[in-house]
Amino acid sequence: MYDRFSVIKMVEAWLKEDIGCVDLTAQIMIDASATATFHMNARESLTIAGIEVAGAVFKTYEPTCDIKVLVSDGQRVEKGDVLMIVSGPAQALLTAERTALNIVQRLSGIATETAKYAKAIAHTKARLLDTRKTTPGLRMLEKHASSCGGALNHRLGLDSGVLLKDNHIAVCGSITEAVRRAKQKAPVLSKIEIECDRMEQVVEACAAGVDVILLDNMQIPEILKAVGHVAGRAAIEASGGIRLDTIAAIAETGVDYVSTSKPLQSAPAVDIGLDAPR
Repeated sequence: MYDRFSVIKMVEAWLKEDIGCVDLTAQIMIDASATATFHMNARESLTIAGIEVAGAVFKTYEPTCDIKVLVSDGQRVEKGDVLMIVSGPAQALLTAERTALNIVQRLSGIATETAKYAKAIAHTKARLLDTRKTTPGLRMLEKHASSCGGALNHRLGLDSGVLLKDNHIAVCGSITEAVRRAKQKAPVLSKIEIECDRMEQVVEACAAGVDVILLDNMQIPEILKAVGHVAGRAAIEASGGIRLDTIAAIAETGVDYVSTSKPLQSAPAVDIGLDAPR
């Protein structure tokens, strides 16, 4: 889910960054009247994200071009599948090619990596959450890519909810006081979540009546103890140092959510190309 108006503004900035004053190669080598058709192809198995955004890159630069999108965001595709067919003025298509590929490769990379984490905990009740550790300027689209891969979005921004961390608690003096202030001033429908890194904090947070308790970097025995103490009085999120090889065991403790920034921060771009049909 993303705002299409904002995407167009972003696309304009991306194109300006890549083109500079003029695409020397396209304008020197390609006749202005030449037309072409290209296929956007998956060169490996992947989960799609950002395919409509890639189409918007071509359409923004050359409104007369024809775009046929053959897949949907969130769809799993295989090597060799055609994702999009784009036709129109050859100069414009070749100028916009790299920008269109860059964004769909990046977003599909996030979706593909996220899908691995979501699959690893699919046998549990826990749901995968993403984080705010996104690329500046790309949060809206990277969060969209995360959801395409099967994660739920955590806060989209600082205005999406109250998350009390160690420094907030230190300034307020205690968990109880921090929660009291949050309940007094937060919008009535906003959830209040508190970060805890030891059991005594979990006990205090639970007594204070928070909506969500975030267990930060706790080991599995501690997580099990926290789950037993909370006993459904608040939702529980496990976070901190989550990896693909550890996420299943953490989810199996009975937590409601497991959050990780790994798919956002370390996902490799997938291999997608724009090729002339043979």
